[in-house]
Amino acid sequence: MNTKLSAATLPTITSAAVPHYTRYDLTPGIVHFGVGNFHRAHQAVYLDALFNLGEGHDWALIGAGVRDTDEAMRQKLMGQDWLTTVVEQEAESSSAHVTGAMVDYLKPGDSAAVIAKLADPAIRIVSLTITEGGYYIDPASQKFDPTHPDITHDAAHFDAPKTAFGLILAGLAARKNAGLQPFTVMSCDNIPGNGHVTENAVAGLAALIDPALAEWVKSSVAFPNGMVDRITPATSDREKKLLADNFGIEDAWPVFCENFKQWVLEDNFPAGRPALEKVGVQFVPDVAPYEHMKIRILNGGHATIAYPAGLMDIHFVHEAMEHPLVAAFLKKVETEEIIPVVPPVPDTDLNDYFALCEKRFANPKIGDTIRRLALDGSNRQPKFIIPTALDRVNANGTVTGLALVSALWCRYCYGTTDSGAVIEPNDPSWDRLTAQAKKAKDNPTVWLDMADIYGDLAKAPSFIAAFTKSLNSLWSIGTKATLEAYLADRL
Repeated sequence: MNTKLSAATLPTITSAAVPHYTRYDLTPGIVHFGVGNFHRAHQAVYLDALFNLGEGHDWALIGAGVRDTDEAMRQKLMGQDWLTTVVEQEAESSSAHVTGAMVDYLKPGDSAAVIAKLADPAIRIVSLTITEGGYYIDPASQKFDPTHPDITHDAAHFDAPKTAFGLILAGLAARKNAGLQPFTVMSCDNIPGNGHVTENAVAGLAALIDPALAEWVKSSVAFPNGMVDRITPATSDREKKLLADNFGIEDAWPVFCENFKQWVLEDNFPAGRPALEKVGVQFVPDVAPYEHMKIRILNGGHATIAYPAGLMDIHFVHEAMEHPLVAAFLKKVETEEIIPVVPPVPDTDLNDYFALCEKRFANPKIGDTIRRLALDGSNRQPKFIIPTALDRVNANGTVTGLALVSALWCRYCYGTTDSGAVIEPNDPSWDRLTAQAKKAKDNPTVWLDMADIYGDLAKAPSFIAAFTKSLNSLWSIGTKATLEAYLADRL
């Protein structure tokens, strides 16, 4: 008989590690926006490990959300006293442990309650995992977009904001008015310079409300940059059943992930921070080299395999890595075009890092899906692929592989695989992308007319030529034959 996860049943669980600390002794020090799978497999795991050392018990987490769908997560976690089962999976083994770092979750939509909690002096860090698309960034310029309707709403309704940035700013303003030290704002999303991007969003919104408040944000609030990494697929009935069958635990929303995890942070926390260096977090003066490496090689690698695999009806990521054409395509693009324009990283061999990425992608236990990797290309391509291609163009390097990656994305957005199977909408801008992809079937350069995505790259003759040839090939001979042509240097 399975054990339903809760504080009451925690002492009876023997199939998984459980917290060594008394959860009722924890007090909150962090409010986190975006309580998704990655957060619960990453930041919450690091904090749980620290608490298990008997340290940092005043840094417990309180969840927060701004989307209607966040309430479903809140209800499920509340039903199990905010506990989460994390299952780490490698090819040869699996292990489970229950984390208890979260002690509450504020109700989404209750702006007053969220702002009041943010104004509590006990809260010294506000963190975010709201996805790459949640920062209101113009894709081409990669700068904050103050004209977005959500932002203009919050500027006009500062007493009842609906975005994470509006709530954060309102909390900061309340602390400023009360003479309290501001909390540190810590992004945990895969965005180059995520601290700077977050500061631009908060200060940019403030500038629409009160220029003096914006200047105070810039001068008084810390926004450390950070690099985070752990492959964490979405939870489905498959994962719930695996947990029940293999560990005898009934968890309404468990998290499955790989064993590997990494977190590199700038040590810029004026209001204090937990001693995360004791559980493996790297604190460095400059995160940029690490995040550059990760975003270009790992995230760029995910984008490289996602679209050819999707077009060939491959479901799981490890299955894509088992396909000789996809694996060879990834290696050729990485070694010939991506890695050569990634700057050096302290104490790191970039080729060894890529080899580790290949191994992680090939992990058959993770159950990560190609559809997840292909999600939200309109936000991910401008961060993971297009900047690398632009660097190659500026260095007079070849862009054949990266142009093919972009052409594969275009072909994917047409909405059908090579077999004719329908690709369900997989991007916030899916309708726009599909319409553009259909026009580009006969006139490939139309795809590059999306200046908000491609920016200056769309003006580069070498990229235009390579993209056009690649997309024409995909339509004339299909994905498999196009990959074969590229690998044989015939594209």
